[in-house]
Amino acid sequence: MKYFLSLMMMFLLTASVYAGQSAVYTVDNVEYEGYYAPVSANAPLVFIVHDWDGLNGYEMKRAEMLNRLGYSVFAVDMYGKGVRPAETAEKKRLTGSLYADREKMRKLLFAGYDKAKALGANVDNAVMIGYCFGGAVALEFARAGAPMKAFIPFHGGLASPTGQDYSRTKGEVVVFHGTADASVSMGEFAALAETLEKAGVKHEMHTYSGAPHAFTVFGAPSYRRDADEKSWQRFTEYLKEIFSR
Repeated sequence: MKYFLSLMMMFLLTASVYAGQSAVYTVDNVEYEGYYAPVSANAPLVFIVHDWDGLNGYEMKRAEMLNRLGYSVFAVDMYGKGVRPAETAEKKRLTGSLYADREKMRKLLFAGYDKAKALGANVDNAVMIGYCFGGAVALEFARAGAPMKAFIPFHGGLASPTGQDYSRTKGEVVVFHGTADASVSMGEFAALAETLEKAGVKHEMHTYSGAPHAFTVFGAPSYRRDADEKSWQRFTEYLKEIFSR
């Protein structure tokens, strides 16, 4: 049954006709290609940061799901136009170079933010979500003091780089994590909660039993339907709460 459901989801991912548009912008003479899926000019905005395989159909599917709920979406490109790595070694190289250059990571995030604003997106009423690598990137934007209402990693990296803290964070933090995540430990999960509490950052920390790293990735061996659906339910409930304030 689970295999059948996974096949159906993969079919939906490939069969859906996404309503968004390419959004090309330049950072340091390099072209980047985001994805913009607006609902209306005044609709609340959700920024999405992709996993380590680059911006692809997964983020577009999540954008479509959010559009149906009344939210506009801008997906940020962290790699460059046309850079969508397939091999693990290349994924590690690309993410590793950004982890080693936090200034560049932040520059790319703010460039995506500026492009969304230029397109007319409601950046004054926005949150940022990210998956795996993208979750770690979303927390980087939180520490950078970006003007977002919330930063929401799904099975993302949770450790803070040496010398960084959440003293400049303007929005809330909501974390969705798998208790069985072998890549990001429960120790890091607990440490982030303590760090946010000490910094006075309002937060929620959710963890799901039996859920490994990348538990929301449709069709992957790591996918856990119960954890994906429960986290999505709380996430969408939270969006209603935060955007109504």
